[in-house]
Amino acid sequence: MMHKRRGDDRGAAAVEFALVLPLLLVLVLGILEFGRVFNIQIALSNAAREGARYMAVHDDPAAATGAAIAAALIDPEISSGQVSITPSSCDGLEDASVEVTIDYTVELMTGWFGVSLPLEGKGVMICGG
Repeated sequence: MMHKRRGDDRGAAAVEFALVLPLLLVLVLGILEFGRVFNIQIALSNAAREGARYMAVHDDPAAATGAAIAAALIDPEISSGQVSITPSSCDGLEDASVEVTIDYTVELMTGWFGVSLPLEGKGVMICGG
């Protein structure tokens, strides 16, 4: 025995899909945005660590800043003004530690969570290697 489809059920799937689609898009775009910001945070932390390592071993703030900038593989690139090194010299500070901080502002893709988000990467190493 064949059942005949009721005429009022036609298009129900399309209506349900239209109701679920915006929620699904928000979820997917939120995941992409979070992943991108998390990736940039990891890159900043790694770059700050590399700058701190270079400063602790070579005691050259300009070269340590350059090492941090080179290690940060993000777009747009960080500038030397975003990198701070404390203390500015490890000379005579064998047991002290040097700290490199990178301040960076991420421009968000969607703008749902604000236009930008400030991030900070920190790296600390003991002077003298």
